[in-house]
Order: sequence, then structure tokens, then C-alpha cells
Amino acid sequence: MSTTPEVLFVCVHNAGRSQMAAALLHHHARGKIAVRSAGSAPAATINPAVVEVMHELDLDLSQEFPKKLTTDAVQAADVVITMGCGDACPVFPGKRYLDWELTDPAGQGVDAVREIRDDIDRRVRDLVAELVPSA
Repeated sequence: MSTTPEVLFVCVHNAGRSQMAAALLHHHARGKIAVRSAGSAPAATINPAVVEVMHELDLDLSQEFPKKLTTDAVQAADVVITMGCGDACPVFPGKRYLDWELTDPAGQGVDAVREIRDDIDRRVRDLVAELVPSA
């Protein structure tokens, strides 16, 4: 791994799970991990319930937007974490892949999205402890 590990979160629409994971990892890693997120079929906007539950943690996603998954983003990453994108996510030999099975927040209410956020937060904290034990 490079000096600063790079993590790429990928889901289909890049409007919920991967956006929450990226914001939480950025927050917890405090600059010790480079973070990106993308979607295989990006939505037009981020899920409003996702923006709301992240705001509860003082994490502002209002300026974020769904981004298209690119080959370059996958190639640059040390760890690629997929979240329900199945065969739509490109796989490159030699990359470390993790698949986080998470409920899709699309169409869910704030309470359900809050539970998804908290699940992602636990996983992100474990990932930070693994990638940068001194963080």
C-alpha cells in the first residue's frame, strides 16, 4: 500500500451508502486515508434522507453529488468496497475487494436510513483501525 492508503466506496447510484461511507471514513481517518466514492449508474442527486441523517453527525453532504465509477478510480484504490453493485463493478486483479452487504436507503424513511448509517459507521471505524492503527 502507498503511504496514504486509498479507499473507494462503490454502490449503484452513489446517492446513499457509498456517500455516507466516504463521509464517515473521511471524518474518522482525519486525513490518513484518501477517500473516494462512485456509482456504476449515478443518480441525479444524493438521497435527502441520507443528507439529513449525516447532518445529525455534523457531516455536511449538501455540496456532494453522485459520481460515475471510472476505471482510473478503481486502479488508484488500495481497497475497493462494494455495496450492492453486483456485476456492475469492475474487478481488477491484485486489488483488495470487500463487499459490504447493506440495506439500500433508497425509498427508506429517516429512521431506517439512520440504522444504515450506524451500521456503516461501525464498519468504517473497523476499517480505519485496520488501515491506520495509529489513527
